[in-house]
Amino acid sequence: MITYIIRRLIAAVVLLFIVSAVTFSIFFLVPRLTGATPETLATRYVGRTATEETVKAIADKLGFYDSVFAQYGRWAKGVVAGDDYDLGAGVEHCPAPCLGYSFLTSRPVWPELIDRIPVTLSLAVGAALIWVVAGVSIGVLSALRRGTVFDRGAMGIALAGVSLPIFYTGLMALTIFSYGLDWTAKAGRFVPFEQNPADWAWSLLLPWISLAFLFSAQYARLTRAGMLETMNEDFIRTARAKGLRERKVVVKHGLRGALTPILTIFGLDVGLLLGGAVLTEQAFSLKGLGQYAVQAINDNDLPKVMGVTMLAAVFIVLANLIVDLLYAVVDPRVRTA
Repeated sequence: MITYIIRRLIAAVVLLFIVSAVTFSIFFLVPRLTGATPETLATRYVGRTATEETVKAIADKLGFYDSVFAQYGRWAKGVVAGDDYDLGAGVEHCPAPCLGYSFLTSRPVWPELIDRIPVTLSLAVGAALIWVVAGVSIGVLSALRRGTVFDRGAMGIALAGVSLPIFYTGLMALTIFSYGLDWTAKAGRFVPFEQNPADWAWSLLLPWISLAFLFSAQYARLTRAGMLETMNEDFIRTARAKGLRERKVVVKHGLRGALTPILTIFGLDVGLLLGGAVLTEQAFSLKGLGQYAVQAINDNDLPKVMGVTMLAAVFIVLANLIVDLLYAVVDPRVRTA
């Protein structure tokens, strides 16, 4: 097991390096290959009336005259060991992990990401808990009551949940429950957990339910399919023949065997959400990583885009590593070497 973990950690580091190199190339190498010059890249960050000397000074300050390899090396060095930035009024040291300074605001990216993480983390964790409990429970009940009214109704609602986008269900939920009935908190409100746990849950209740509705529908359908397949296996018939109670047969043997694909997509879904639930945060005006990424893309602020991309990649890699280690715990038929 130790060897397996070490191998996966090494693979994770290599994968993060590849992601960073590809992302950096998209924003810094591809424009040059298509004919962009350091001056044309710098014009995005100066006023329309800027002189040619000003444009060249900004291009030199941002390092656009250096080769792409030198720029990437400087960025990678900042992530590992920190870097120094000349902001005009003086040189400021950016400690590791330094993901660069914003081209527009001259502020370090990492502290801004840290400020946004609690919002996205709260949204992802709360919604994940709801959609796993609801989705798996409905999927198991539908499989055990196959063909009944409950099964058809639950799968019909699940189909609607998978089909409806979050920007539709989120805005409809806000219109009805927040601004119409005044049952839930208004959009844009977020209370930190350490400040007031009750207000924290209240401010995120509607985003949790709206986001969980989309994912729980998918999990319900997948759990139902897995349970229908698992409950027809030979070991299930053997367990029943031994006289085990039906609840134990369903939970310990049937559900446990059907959870492997659930774990797989759960790791991917949570990892992606931790990188920023873009549509949900936009719909509910939550200042998380997703909204931060959208703003960075609109502003062409490349260090911010790189920072969000790398943070999302770290979350996804860690989530997949944890899922791989949990396989052997959930399903006894799976054993990691």
